[in-house]
Amino acid sequence: AGIKEGTKKVPSAFLGCGLCLPGSLSLMGPSSVTGTLGGSLCVQCRYEEVYQRYNKYWCRGQYDTTCEKIVETKGEEKEERSGRVSIRDHTDHLTFIVTMENLTADDAGSYWCRIQTVWFLDVWSRDPSFHVNVFVSTARVSSSCPAAGTSTVCFNSVSTGLLLV
Repeated sequence: AGIKEGTKKVPSAFLGCGLCLPGSLSLMGPSSVTGTLGGSLCVQCRYEEVYQRYNKYWCRGQYDTTCEKIVETKGEEKEERSGRVSIRDHTDHLTFIVTMENLTADDAGSYWCRIQTVWFLDVWSRDPSFHVNVFVSTARVSSSCPAAGTSTVCFNSVSTGLLLV
């Protein structure tokens, strides 16, 4: 089920995505997230069912084609970790969640939610990707990341409002 947008069908899983903005219809997430110095933040990326069994990853860089991979799922619904960053794929909800902990000022920058679909011999296609700007603030920001097996809503709230990702 879904709705038609132009000539493309938008899956129902993408409806009600809060302030998520589409990078492509196959992968969506927040355009930006903010965390507090020393705190944590999480990013929720939604994908189409066709990508359910693919590896997902989080990388950093100005461009998706040259970003440096930080952490990657291994095709299972278990948390994978690399230093202060973890990723977990929730295939039942067609989402993966990246958590960055103990934030430093150097963590601010340009990141990408990506799905590994291209193999090294496949030079004509690109991995689906979605750009996310990460900001680190000294202001008090409270954040909440979902626990495994519970709600997939991930948010950061600042005194001025609520940012749904």
